[in-house]
Amino acid sequence: MHHQSLKVFLTYTDDEFANFYSEAGLVELQRHAQVVRNLTGRVLEGRELAEAAAGCQVILAHRSAAGLASTFEHAPELVAFLRGAVDISTIDVSAASLHGVLVTQASAGFGRAVAEMGLGMMIDLARGISRVRTAYARQEEPVLAKGLQLNACTVGIVGYGRIGQHLADIAGAIGMQVRVFDPYFPQDQLGAMAVSFDELLRVSDFVVCLAVASPETANLMNASAFSCMRKGASFINLSRGELVDEDALEAALDAGHLRGAGLDVGRAQDQKPSVRFVGRPDVVLMPHVGGMTVQAREHQTMDTVRQVAALAAGRMPEGAVNAAAAYRLNQFLKQVSTQ
Repeated sequence: MHHQSLKVFLTYTDDEFANFYSEAGLVELQRHAQVVRNLTGRVLEGRELAEAAAGCQVILAHRSAAGLASTFEHAPELVAFLRGAVDISTIDVSAASLHGVLVTQASAGFGRAVAEMGLGMMIDLARGISRVRTAYARQEEPVLAKGLQLNACTVGIVGYGRIGQHLADIAGAIGMQVRVFDPYFPQDQLGAMAVSFDELLRVSDFVVCLAVASPETANLMNASAFSCMRKGASFINLSRGELVDEDALEAALDAGHLRGAGLDVGRAQDQKPSVRFVGRPDVVLMPHVGGMTVQAREHQTMDTVRQVAALAAGRMPEGAVNAAAAYRLNQFLKQVSTQ
């Protein structure tokens, strides 16, 4: 199939393209398809997104661009809606399926990036880096409680997925004791690291939340959990805002029960930490950028390129979430294979 017969609409605004896609990715993408860029300077969604992508068989969407029912209703030529991220919560998959449109997601290439951010937050909290820098900038003489050496500390990892496994490796390599609570992971593979949730809270100097957000993990870190943590321990959340009862975290910090917290996620828009924690010297705050490294971004960019390459070659791409319902795609793939 001649690649120019596949047209792809790239939803990324210029700013999003610079931060989340890449020139190298675009060059690769253009080897497999004709690419139409979003030149409006705005994030598009709904019917407006469908109209901007008129004539394209594929929409390649940044996480800001929602795939709404109205998008799929007004895009008669669309065969696939590709997300350049893992999170597809803003895509109405059932509406896509109703119209026979394939939805895909990228794989998680940011496990190591987020684990390294976790290490950075532990070092910051152990040594008071952010706290002292703020005081020094105000020309105050910083009063610093004795810093902790990480090799004398225990890290408790809640949720042993990719990020948790990387963090356990890094922490072990610098001499930390590692404890893990994950009831869904084979306990025999965890060996001596395996503990109950209560035990993890009791023994850890750093509790790092890496569990999946689900109805059963909602407010997992509540007042009772924070009170079980040892006095002077720190809490770090790198997974999802829904796992933390923010009133309880604020109370534990205000009472001086916790040494500090590191938050890359929270309940503000786009999973950013909540405003209430901004400016607190005992909280290391990052605006949901734990996975933002050149290497992680490029991994997800190249995932989308491989997906487009598969479509152009008449194959079902990796990362498909509703392959069985994608009847438009199946017709399209048949056409491609007969060309």
